Amino acid sequence: MSDQLGLVFGALADPTRRQMLEALIRDGSTSVPALTAELPITRQAVAKHLSSLAGAGLIERELGTPGREVHYHLAPGALGPAASWMRIADAAWAGRLDRLKTSLEAHR
Repeated sequence: MSDQLGLVFGALADPTRRQMLEALIRDGSTSVPALTAELPITRQAVAKHLSSLAGAGLIERELGTPGREVHYHLAPGALGPAASWMRIADAAWAGRLDRLKTSLEAHR
């Protein structure tokens, strides 16, 4: 698994970060104050989780007016490589199970 995939899966492993992504999916964009109001964590914790999501390439800062509230949105196509890896792993796993089933049935 590539380092980038490790970062993505690591970011997705945390339930709070998944909640943040769900908020972004639902709302299109969000900010630290909005997430702080929605989640039972501090502003600093929200910022730390957003940093992890950004480091994994899952979200991006929206370019806006300086001095205004910073908004974040989902990075286009960010889950593509992880989803592709999961499809390949799933197909390989299913193939192994099918071969095992065939082998067991042949030895009955």
